[in-house]
Amino acid sequence: MTQDHARTRAGLLMGLGAYLLWGVLPLYFKALAHVDPTEIVAHRILWSLIFLGALVTWWARWPAIRDAIANRRVLLTLMATAVLIAVNWLVYIWAVLNGHVLEGSLGYYLNPLVNVLLGVFILKERLSIGQKCAVGLAAAGVAVLALGAGSGLWISLTLAFSFATYGFLRKVAPVDSLEGLSIETALLAPIALGWVLWLSAQGQGGLEIDTRTTLLLVLAGAITAIPLLLFTAAAKRLPYSTLGFLQYIAPSLQFLLAVLVFGEKLTTAHIVCFGAIWTALAIFTFEGVRKGRAAAKARAAAAV
Repeated sequence: MTQDHARTRAGLLMGLGAYLLWGVLPLYFKALAHVDPTEIVAHRILWSLIFLGALVTWWARWPAIRDAIANRRVLLTLMATAVLIAVNWLVYIWAVLNGHVLEGSLGYYLNPLVNVLLGVFILKERLSIGQKCAVGLAAAGVAVLALGAGSGLWISLTLAFSFATYGFLRKVAPVDSLEGLSIETALLAPIALGWVLWLSAQGQGGLEIDTRTTLLLVLAGAITAIPLLLFTAAAKRLPYSTLGFLQYIAPSLQFLLAVLVFGEKLTTAHIVCFGAIWTALAIFTFEGVRKGRAAAKARAAAAV
């Protein structure tokens, strides 16, 4: 196995892990439906910082964090990504707690299309004819769903563009996933801590409700950090267009949860979009396998 192939395989596994975890995340947030969304976001930030700090110490990565902070360009980029991820978290949690998981899934269906556009037009990545057809089919499906999304479309668009831009900036920023996420959460931590302390002083803090709620809020650190670390590591190893299509896994799981578990209304537009996107994913996967085999044959022929 070549080094490039091993790197791509590792990126694929990391990406799959991230999106599978994100796909079932609504179950966790539904268990915190009695807590204000802003406080959930604040706890995600604070407990993520503690969790990441332990990892940084264990793996002796503090020198790399100091180097990243000393680089003005990297620090400014991470300030921007910190804002983007905070907005994404808040909008998504609000959507889940207010019965808009379908709109959230639409946002993450749109997100891969935005990723593909960024990869093609900014990073100059190329798509085959089959992949272009897959993109067009997925775009048509999402357009049908967008027309039927009604007042919830703002949720979908905010989620799509905030996370696609976040992923793009993290891909091009010269900082590893652990260091970058640690700095992002550290930048957001003062605001998060202030908000949690203010809520507690008002007698409205989630930690005062019961032991179960406290445990769920504390676990927010690991639940938040692990898929993000997997995602940012995968983004460094995979073409951005490939990473974009892997993201169909998470919204598909969220879609199923919304309909089968949470009882949200399934419209004809949702059915059309769901079918179009999975067809597009099948085409893209087939094209990826075909191109991979062709490249392997070419390398084998060159080695003879």
